[in-house]
Amino acid sequence: MKPKVIITAYAHPWLTEQLTIAGFEVYENHSITYSELKNIISEYQGLVLTTRLKIDKEMLDQASSLRWIGRLGSGMEMIDVTYAQSKNIVCESSPEGNRDAVAEQCVGMLLSLMHKIVSSSEEVRNGIWSRDANRGTELRGKKVGIIGLGNTGGRFADLLSSFGVEVLAYDKYRKGYGGGHVIETDLASIMESADVVSLHLPLNSETHYLANEIFFKGFNKAPYFLNTSRGKIVDTAALIKALDEGLVRGAALDVLENEDFTSYTPAEKIQLSSLLKRNNVIVTPHIAGYSHEALFKMASVLLKKLGIISET
Repeated sequence: MKPKVIITAYAHPWLTEQLTIAGFEVYENHSITYSELKNIISEYQGLVLTTRLKIDKEMLDQASSLRWIGRLGSGMEMIDVTYAQSKNIVCESSPEGNRDAVAEQCVGMLLSLMHKIVSSSEEVRNGIWSRDANRGTELRGKKVGIIGLGNTGGRFADLLSSFGVEVLAYDKYRKGYGGGHVIETDLASIMESADVVSLHLPLNSETHYLANEIFFKGFNKAPYFLNTSRGKIVDTAALIKALDEGLVRGAALDVLENEDFTSYTPAEKIQLSSLLKRNNVIVTPHIAGYSHEALFKMASVLLKKLGIISET
């Protein structure tokens, strides 16, 4: 009997093709619920997922045959990795696969904010031709603070090298990463002098609501603020207050605290409306790491890390 793999989110077709060639029986269900998965997980040796399903102790206790979990993308907060590993389940992610896509979107959103590309385009669509009010601000010569210099933060820093900026990078868990246009620094220095602040962090107990009211009040300048990591790293209410008070010059968000609009409370609807009505805010639907190329690269990286295909 062939070992079975379940893919619980949309993935590049090449992933299924390669798993099948490797001798797996592959079942795809992109809308499977937590309870549905828990009822059948005991049948599977492999599990592929993104951010939609929580793989907790209760789920893992039912996964009697599971040998590996593959995460398409970065961030393992949805998986109880420690408990999985205690059950000899290998856990791998593939941040190398979508770091280019995330970094490119960061550059795109930042330039769109600074040069008012999105907001002025919307005005033209509504019959408004206003040049002076849409005068842009150049990126060259600015200081960009990157909080978290892992895969996506590091690639964002790489792309910024051609813009003539000074990158101030802070990573709590790394040392010796400065060089060239990247200056290794601390959080206080970023808060003091950055014209742009971009978050590139995993979601955990340390980073949950890292960007809170105290955080935003700590800025010396009113920077452009970017978040392409996880929505719950930012306290939405605190960000809105910071925008209202001029503590943040503009914001670009690819992630939100709650990305399921169908479950929004009245308070969440008011918050979202407040963000979307502003011409200095850009919100995209968690697409930064979701390019066509990233889908393939994430699948490739994952299969190599799991030893299913060779590194060559």
